[in-house]
Amino acid sequence: MKPNFYIVDVFAEQAYAGNPLAVVLGAESFDDELMQKLAAETNYSETTFVYSEQEKDGGYRTRLFTPAREIAFAGHPILGTAWVVRKAYARDNPATIRLNLDVGQVPVTFEPAAGAAEIVWFTAPAVTPGGTVDPSRIAAALGISVADIDIRFPVQQMAAGTSAMIVPLRSLDALRRCRLNLAAYAGLAADGFPPLVYLFCSETRHPGNDLSARFFFEAHGVREDPATGNGAAFLGAYLVKHQVFDPHKRAWRIEQGDEVRRPSLVQLRVGASAAGVEIQVGGKVIAAVQGSLV
Repeated sequence: MKPNFYIVDVFAEQAYAGNPLAVVLGAESFDDELMQKLAAETNYSETTFVYSEQEKDGGYRTRLFTPAREIAFAGHPILGTAWVVRKAYARDNPATIRLNLDVGQVPVTFEPAAGAAEIVWFTAPAVTPGGTVDPSRIAAALGISVADIDIRFPVQQMAAGTSAMIVPLRSLDALRRCRLNLAAYAGLAADGFPPLVYLFCSETRHPGNDLSARFFFEAHGVREDPATGNGAAFLGAYLVKHQVFDPHKRAWRIEQGDEVRRPSLVQLRVGASAAGVEIQVGGKVIAAVQGSLV
């Protein structure tokens, strides 16, 4: 029987690292309830469903579910799904696969890299800056002090299909100490700020990298993401908007996942386009499991 279920590790530099993703093919006969049940069954950050092996409007219709709800956009599911579609459906290993998501069509490109693995890149939809919050409010929700936050830059919501709060920290130590407390975050949620928090600092574990990050989100309680592609896209827009680094710097290597024993490497690059700033997020994809649903 032809496999219709894959598990891949995205943003992984080796097997059983990065962010795991379940991809289900041939989902055109599934209803919303079944998709949600399967996403809860895998219990990964996201599970994706590809409708058909035939392209429509130049892309493959794909839906994204967390264990709790459907979402419009997320980074590592885009990369992992495109990798699976290319393996299972596409001929001649095309350099680009396009996914038709609720936020629109997202192109995913495959770029040669050192060794056998390629770097898979997606171009993010336009990122919109949102409101800012007082550092003391987010510090209380994260169990840290205001002194741990780099107040040269704002705590700000960034959005593209979904949204998250970007929180600049002063040190790797501060990053490690963070925990999202939903009860303490309730006031921010009541003000319309999402319980999705992307934290970053410029101190890293490995000298070849540029930033360290963590991402907390609510899905039947607080969860931590091993690697967050949409968060990296939000961060790219944030770094440019607030000139966090030298304006000539246009590429970053982001460490994530060590706290959940899934070390990951997310690559981010920012360039110019006719519409303004173009943000691309990339990483390696490694297959872990393939099989068929029963």
